[in-house]
Amino acid sequence: MKRLLTLAPMTEAEAAPWVTGEELATAAGFGSAVRRAEFLTWRAAVRRELGRDVQIAYDANGAPCLPGRAERISVSHCPGRVAVVLSEEPCAVDIESETRNFGRVIARYMTPCERRLSESALWPAVAWCAKEALYKYAGRRELDLLRDLRLLEADLGEGFDPLPGVSSGVGVTAASAGTGVPGEEPVGMADGAAGKVTGSVCGGAPVTLSVLRAAGYLLVFRY
Repeated sequence: MKRLLTLAPMTEAEAAPWVTGEELATAAGFGSAVRRAEFLTWRAAVRRELGRDVQIAYDANGAPCLPGRAERISVSHCPGRVAVVLSEEPCAVDIESETRNFGRVIARYMTPCERRLSESALWPAVAWCAKEALYKYAGRRELDLLRDLRLLEADLGEGFDPLPGVSSGVGVTAASAGTGVPGEEPVGMADGAAGKVTGSVCGGAPVTLSVLRAAGYLLVFRY
């Protein structure tokens, strides 16, 4: 199984059939309505794919996991969108709005060499997502974005910055077909271009990540 799911945050009523009473109680304790929606949405998405009886927990590094199952999981969210990857292999995902401005923090996560890997206007955002995905993929804490996580190559392809209003219909993943939940879209109907970024963790073997631009968001993932 390989799934990349993206969906809008659900309301509590939409998520309720797919989450446990304990999860609803936990969410109720969050002071932020946004955090409550994100917390419930990704759990509901996982159970819609794998079944209502799926247990969800956190491993020793604080990453979500599915006890007793072969599937691995990675989760990301940003304002207005939630992303989930499910795979039987180590996996990772990060999502950001393509309008987020990383200009003030580039020096904190990109080396001068990394900045020159692509001329795309979206490269700073893609690079941020790539490093976040590498961090999750590594499965360990306290990695430094500059020292330990390196980007080696970037191939965002021609037209990664499509003209406004142009739909390329590129699809590169095995996606959920959707289940009628408001705001959910199959990833296979992306409205932008796809690419790849290669990086490494602490000088180890190269890790290739896929890049997708969909519905105004940038996703970097591996499954």
